[in-house]
Amino acid sequence: MRGHSHASCEMYAGADYRKSVARRLQFIGFVRGGVMTQRRAMLILHGKQALNEDVRDAVADKRKQGWELDVRLTWEAGDAQRLVGEALAAGHRHIVAGGGDGTLRDIAEALALAETQASLTILPLGTANDFARAAGVPLEVSKALQLMDVAPRAVDLGEVGGKLFLNMATGGFGSQVTANTSEDLKKVLGGAAYLFTGLTRFSELHAAHGELTGPDFHWRGDLLALGIGNGRQAGGGHELCPTALADDGLLDISILPAPQEVVGTLRSLLEGGLGIDNMFIRARLPWVELKSAQGLDINLDGEPLSGEDLRFEARPGALQVHLPADSPVLSRAPMLNRPD
Repeated sequence: MRGHSHASCEMYAGADYRKSVARRLQFIGFVRGGVMTQRRAMLILHGKQALNEDVRDAVADKRKQGWELDVRLTWEAGDAQRLVGEALAAGHRHIVAGGGDGTLRDIAEALALAETQASLTILPLGTANDFARAAGVPLEVSKALQLMDVAPRAVDLGEVGGKLFLNMATGGFGSQVTANTSEDLKKVLGGAAYLFTGLTRFSELHAAHGELTGPDFHWRGDLLALGIGNGRQAGGGHELCPTALADDGLLDISILPAPQEVVGTLRSLLEGGLGIDNMFIRARLPWVELKSAQGLDINLDGEPLSGEDLRFEARPGALQVHLPADSPVLSRAPMLNRPD
């Protein structure tokens, strides 16, 4: 351990010895109110960021500040979950997720499934960084790691089909994010355009029938897109659930309905000045069940899922996350009463 030789040389040097011990304590932890608080953490870093000099410099700075910060790299599917398990087994109670939304989802899920009180700091290094952006996490590496020293807050997770997600589940019929989406569609549909895979003509835009049921909520009809959010945005900055809170014990539901007559004239309606946002149907629920005879493709922060009968449920306070005190996704009041 760094500083060990100095400590042994100063063992009987009175004040110098006490200073040496203090330095060593600063390295492994610090005392706050008489309680030792661990300053040990593991950064689980996406392998593509292994040569990121900003990350290297920021890690070195945190170590100089007294953090014992280990770094591990992910290279293939399952690595993030395995490394979370190894970190917890080694006594780490603080995990840093360095990567994009997919890496963050994997690590958040692994921590929640471990039922640990270990906390999570977000180091956004992906392309979209949707949850981090909406939560006010700095995109600059050194500033993001400053949140390691901020007290964590309990945030919710969403669950569907045995899988957990921190940010949002998005759905569309044939929906995935691709670069092939028509530029005309992007201009007209705005935040919802990315949901529609490979569409090059408006004639390809189609809806399917779905039914959503929750506490005091029922909707049935044709829909084009769906967002079920713990966070606010998806697809690189598109706010599908613009008022979602990550600590209210509820999921925000956003439905883009599409009666057949609207689908047929969508281009003329929207190009005539009608925005997309006022077409959404929104609700805030502890759970919602989705049924679709045609099946629905779901994207859980990059994790694909499909099904004809799915139940989405909030898991309140499932994860301890270090977020800015003024994070937009944190409530300023006690948790809302949750309908049964």
